[in-house]
Amino acid sequence: MCEYINMDLALILFGLGVIGFIFNRNNLILMIISIEIILLAVSVMILFFSWHFNDVLAEVFVLYIIAVAGAKSAIDLAIMIAYFKIRKI
Repeated sequence: MCEYINMDLALILFGLGVIGFIFNRNNLILMIISIEIILLAVSVMILFFSWHFNDVLAEVFVLYIIAVAGAKSAIDLAIMIAYFKIRKI
């Protein structure tokens, strides 16, 4: 019973990310944060199963997911800053 707490955590994080994405359609920054939460939930679930089945390759894949998510956030924020500078809002 106690070993499935990580799976519950991942499902709760995924649900919060989806709810945040649906209810914050007007705020772009909160949508990006919600996507990051969804990616974190997927990473936690992959880590849980990699520890459960002793698979090291899945842990490397999680590092790849986190690196791509960080790069995506940086690019998204740079695009938003450039957009707001052009529009002068």
